Amino acid sequence: MAGTTTPFLAHTGEGSSDLAALRKATEQWHQADDPFTRLCRRLTTSLSLETLVAIFVEELAKLVPFDQMTYRHHIANQELVYATGMGGRHRCDYRLTLEGIKYGELTFRRKVPFAEEELKAIEQMLSVAILPIRNACEHAAVQQAALTDSLTQIPNKRALNESLERECHLGDRHDQGSTLLLCDLDRFKRINDNHGHVIGDHILRAAAAELGRATRNTDTVFRFGGEEFAVILPHADLAAGHHVAERIRDFIAKLTVNCGEENVKTTVSVGVAMRQKGETPEQWVARADEALYRAKDQGRNCTRVASSIPDQRRQRPAP
Repeated sequence: MAGTTTPFLAHTGEGSSDLAALRKATEQWHQADDPFTRLCRRLTTSLSLETLVAIFVEELAKLVPFDQMTYRHHIANQELVYATGMGGRHRCDYRLTLEGIKYGELTFRRKVPFAEEELKAIEQMLSVAILPIRNACEHAAVQQAALTDSLTQIPNKRALNESLERECHLGDRHDQGSTLLLCDLDRFKRINDNHGHVIGDHILRAAAAELGRATRNTDTVFRFGGEEFAVILPHADLAAGHHVAERIRDFIAKLTVNCGEENVKTTVSVGVAMRQKGETPEQWVARADEALYRAKDQGRNCTRVASSIPDQRRQRPAP
């Protein structure tokens, strides 16, 4: 009949029996201390790839002794390396794959050879760990995509904001200095207007690559927005920051992109600000931006160092 429903009649006896069995199975799951159940139970506690690898290593070490373990995996443009212990001359290697997709490589080393029974134990434990590791890799890839600029494949403004917060926290806690560079490609709008956005995109990608070449491995380059980039230099004072800024200017000035009839070149203006103790990320960026304004205002293709207090009333010249 339309508009009516038939009530569900629970079979009380059967339902109670099923619930009791579920409670018992749950208790057994939490109390079981065999290697597989213990590993599986612990691997459900995190989506952090590093944490899961650490759990796997800890549980495996109870079954198979080893002197060193190394896990390597590339996620997008980032390489993750997790290592523990010191190596030996005997090793065994495992490529972690699921449904044809690679999720890293594991290497175990020790001073004495691995027995066949031990190798089988490692493979059995990996069969339990591979699915959680796959999930963690995919989670990390999604997180990294959210922090990566799609055009240049370098960290984006969101990643910059997180890094600035971290540097400010570390700076206040450990009294360590860091320097921020803001880099703006000069008259970039003219490149887009005269040569098109395709050439402009080539310039942006090439500029991001040159910034990476001009900085240290410990430095991080970000696309701040449009034709503007930022660089965080940990443990660097103003003199070091100014030196890196001048190297960046030199690298960018030598950059050339061929667009058929002619070669397109550009230059960059840079503002440099070393973080002051107690300074917020917003204040730090404002001082670097003030220095960048002066670089743009005083002829472009130059580096200027921030004053202690930013003049936020100023407006930048047209790009």
